[in-house]
Amino acid sequence: MTEARGSAGPNGTRTRREPGTPCWVTLMAHGLATTEEFYGALFGWEFEPGPQQLGPYVRALLDGQEVAGIGQLPPDQDLPVAWTPYLSSDDVDHMAETVRHCGGTVGVGPLDMAEAGRLVIASDPSGAVFGIWQAAEHHGMAVSGLPGTPAWNELLTFETAGVAKFYKTVFKFEEEPAVSADFDYLTLRVAGRRVAGIHGVGHALPRDRGPHWLTYFEVADTDETLGRLLDLGGRVLKAAHDGEHGRVATVADPEGAVFSVIQSPR
Repeated sequence: MTEARGSAGPNGTRTRREPGTPCWVTLMAHGLATTEEFYGALFGWEFEPGPQQLGPYVRALLDGQEVAGIGQLPPDQDLPVAWTPYLSSDDVDHMAETVRHCGGTVGVGPLDMAEAGRLVIASDPSGAVFGIWQAAEHHGMAVSGLPGTPAWNELLTFETAGVAKFYKTVFKFEEEPAVSADFDYLTLRVAGRRVAGIHGVGHALPRDRGPHWLTYFEVADTDETLGRLLDLGGRVLKAAHDGEHGRVATVADPEGAVFSVIQSPR
């Protein structure tokens, strides 16, 4: 997981991300103010206004550095409350066409977001939603590897083989299959670096959700974070456990947006 980190250069200068590299995550919620309160208390985020082309939107800051975005869902639309990862691109218009040709769907865009950049919101052939971001002034996450920052993005789907072909074609990912024969997992690489994963879980997918992307956030102490999350009105969906990459738990915020928290080995 840790190879996906490191998005800023010396002295905080932004570096260009290779196409396909996760560069941003956005949550679309119903109550923007209450959602800000929850994540501000959970992760120590502060907020500033962001582009408003798709409605009310704020950028989350950690020690003044941009780490994520939160937008407000239109009140007249019954859309899922969910975290969505954005993958970087040098040409979102071309990628949008490639998504369509490969059996995916383009739901929003290509669309200019003021001076920040250009985006597409799409779904893969299995229905999992993701974003594509072509940076202009906004390069995405300005800091990583610290508590309160996105640490990893993982697609949960029925099986890896079919959907992996889609992502390899669109983003030119390299594959790294899991060693275990009974564990359906692919790590996606860009220029030799691990950037994301695809986990085939078969019928273990939640009944109320189809295939979807899951974002992991780094925390200093998983168990302490879970206690705070419960006090703030969140829910624990999968209890904390120790894994290969650290102590991890899957949770939901008060509106039901699912994410994971991970305490990486120190």
